[in-house]
Amino acid sequence: MDQSTVKSRLCVFMFLQYFIWGSWYVSMGTYLANTLKFGGEQIGAAYGAFAIGSMISPFFVGLIADRFFASEKLLAVLGIAGGLAMFGLAQFQSFSAFYPTLILYCALYAPTLALGNSLSLHHLANAKVDFPRIKVLSAVGWIAGGWALSLLKGEQSAVQFYLAGGVSIAFGLFALLLPHTPPRKVGQDVSVAEVLGLDALALLKKVPFAIFIVCMFLICIPLYFYFVMMGIYLTELKWEGLAAKLTLAQVSDVIFLFLLAMMLKRLGYKKTIFLGILAWATRYFLLAQSVDAASALQTAFIFGAILLHGVCYDFLFIAGQLYVDAEANERNRGAAQGFIAFILWGVGAFVGTLLAGKTLAAHALPQAQGAIAHDWRAIWMTPAIGAAIVLVVFLIFFREPAAANEKTAAGS
Repeated sequence: MDQSTVKSRLCVFMFLQYFIWGSWYVSMGTYLANTLKFGGEQIGAAYGAFAIGSMISPFFVGLIADRFFASEKLLAVLGIAGGLAMFGLAQFQSFSAFYPTLILYCALYAPTLALGNSLSLHHLANAKVDFPRIKVLSAVGWIAGGWALSLLKGEQSAVQFYLAGGVSIAFGLFALLLPHTPPRKVGQDVSVAEVLGLDALALLKKVPFAIFIVCMFLICIPLYFYFVMMGIYLTELKWEGLAAKLTLAQVSDVIFLFLLAMMLKRLGYKKTIFLGILAWATRYFLLAQSVDAASALQTAFIFGAILLHGVCYDFLFIAGQLYVDAEANERNRGAAQGFIAFILWGVGAFVGTLLAGKTLAAHALPQAQGAIAHDWRAIWMTPAIGAAIVLVVFLIFFREPAAANEKTAAGS
């Protein structure tokens, strides 16, 4: 398969993959709170299902996918099975049925992220140049998913799961058109430590790296308040088409992704990641200020918080992954990336969503004041203060890697 065909098919693949995610993830909290009447702790647990799927994913990819199945065929099975699980979610109205099915779905979807990236990097002749360009289609897909859901007015209905399920089946069928990618480790023994990236624990002997990992874990706790709460908050404010409006975050993501390389060259890792954490604290302070603000000012604060997403995500997560890659060597680079992913999207996400749900439940108003059912100022101030504390810890204790300082000086 020639490179032009490979790149065009990977673009469609990335678009479909993130269309699925964008068409239900942001709006699910609104549906669970207002339609199914789930409590705050149940909503937090539901968002934690993706973290459980992310923790299962390394075992699945490392112990099964890498040894027994061609990636494109496994992606097809995962996509179709995930679509059927989504259709199941649309039917269930009790938490006891909905929650385990959501965990099943997330365990099917999460491996497609690692498999898709691995397949892309394997077949692109110039991955360093072409992969970021193809990855932009992920943001475009997420935006399209949010807009499609808003056009269908499905934020508070099971329509979101039917939409995601249908596109998931199309995604699975399309995966069969991807270039053939045989399993990489046929007949090899793969240890659990290798799968989880525990071989990278030796990097924790470096104090700056250990501080970095601790701060990344801690920032995940306030970070996931946004994903759990935002749809519910905007619904209580009577915003319409919220899924489409929230896709402005992905527009910001694309812009700052292009700026990231320049920022790292000029500022280095510490200042860039500092800006990422600062953006999270600022985002939550803006949302806290929006609660009692006048209508126009409230709208400005909320859109400001949404548009900060590019700095929040790219300057923290993407820059953090690049830092890990720079600190690792050829022997443990894969393990290091597996380890940071396990912290960010696994353990960190699970703790963050769990505490977000408990906070939501703790600040429910005993007598709802009209449509407002929660004390949103107290809710948003909780992650704002948490992010600010992490910011101070990072600023005091993290040290710029010597190699990064040399590269920054050379590039200036």
